[in-house]
Amino acid sequence: MSAEGGTARKPLWLAIEELILDAGEQSFAADKQESTIQQLAAELDSAGYQVPRNAGNMLQLRWAMDARLAVGRPLLQDLNAAVAALGLDDVADPRQTSMRLISDVGQAWPRLRDSARQPDIQIIVGQARLDLLVARAREMADDQGIRYLLTEAVVPAVITASLGITDEQLAQVKAAVAAEKAERERVVGLLEAVADSTVGEKIKHLITSKVAAELIVEMAAVELAAIDEVKQAMEEELKEQQRLAEEAAAAKAAAAAGPSLEDIPADEMLEYIESIREILEFSTEEDEIRTMCQQSDIPKSLVDVAVSDADKLDELEAKAEG
Repeated sequence: MSAEGGTARKPLWLAIEELILDAGEQSFAADKQESTIQQLAAELDSAGYQVPRNAGNMLQLRWAMDARLAVGRPLLQDLNAAVAALGLDDVADPRQTSMRLISDVGQAWPRLRDSARQPDIQIIVGQARLDLLVARAREMADDQGIRYLLTEAVVPAVITASLGITDEQLAQVKAAVAAEKAERERVVGLLEAVADSTVGEKIKHLITSKVAAELIVEMAAVELAAIDEVKQAMEEELKEQQRLAEEAAAAKAAAAAGPSLEDIPADEMLEYIESIREILEFSTEEDEIRTMCQQSDIPKSLVDVAVSDADKLDELEAKAEG
């Protein structure tokens, strides 16, 4: 709001009403009324409103004094009481609330209905709404109050000042809120991808996508028990998958190791032993022997004999020849 000279201040009518509200009852006695007007005019002039030297402004002061005398109480007494009676539900729409306030209080104070005063009343109601929001936020635990004011689009400077927090604390909560919003958007996409699936499949898809259980309950509209059931089924499925994988790995290892000594045919045994002897002539290092034997597809059971007890190869050879 601005007044003469471009200085930001409350409107003249409100400044007048505040002085009238503060004035003692004796100031409105019949023999004091004119001196009270002159005194109020001087105070307004000191505040930069130029009332004594401005006929229009002086007329506003006299109208306000006449209304005060006619009603028998200050306008702000009624207006402040009406504003104080407002709750958060009452100020959900500040504009409608302002119009209702003007209509109700304006019954005793017709000039309050002037169109020029409507924006000022809206500002008063807006401030009342902000005060109510802050009061509720202060009652909330942890960072819920900060989140609440952010949701209500309260400016950051007001949040930090009213809740006594630092800019860094506010930034941390903002970042957390942004991350939660992004996660919700991700979950929306995940649910869209399995829109035609069963409830169990949807839950499984969200679990495997590492969505928190609380968010699954909320966004998939399921009970926590349903999530637990799916998790249990998934654990059993994973156990079975692990068992099959272990069996497959064992089979693969067995296949790679080749047959046991007893299962190697005699003719093949002789060929393998001949190959091993050639390898032993080339190297005596176990790792090198095993690598070269593996490259020659020699069974592991026979390689183990070659690196641990090479003399036994003669026994195996004699047995294969017999």
